[in-house]
Amino acid sequence: MSTFTQILYQIVFSTKYRKKTLSKGERPELFKSIWGILKNNKCHLYRINGVEDHIHIITSLHPSVALANLVKDIKLGSTSFIKEKKIFPDFEGWQDGYSAFTYSIEAKDNLIEYVKNQEEHHKNKTFKEELIILLNEHGIEFDEKYLD
Repeated sequence: MSTFTQILYQIVFSTKYRKKTLSKGERPELFKSIWGILKNNKCHLYRINGVEDHIHIITSLHPSVALANLVKDIKLGSTSFIKEKKIFPDFEGWQDGYSAFTYSIEAKDNLIEYVKNQEEHHKNKTFKEELIILLNEHGIEFDEKYLD
């Protein structure tokens, strides 16, 4: 028998120290690079977007791929890409951790729209405020001192 899964993930992580280093003009290049990493891991990308200090990735994972390994691959690969292409000159790396949330497939369209509108969304909310909302919505306990 084959393996069947339908798990939709929203993966979120920020730049180191939340530095606003991901300039808008070069972000599409970064996103294409991350899409390539996802494809190499047999994952399906639904949407990727972000602002100066963090990114959101909506994807489904291939059953053979562990989430932590995928995020590690994305961070290492994208950091190499950024340094090689010399985009984002002030980029110092990604934060140590990440957040990942699962959704039912019925939520896909709304989730894609949410991620698509990050620029507009972050005119009113910081990354930390957004992350606290996501953590609370998903019932994840956290200590706020680890969100800085």
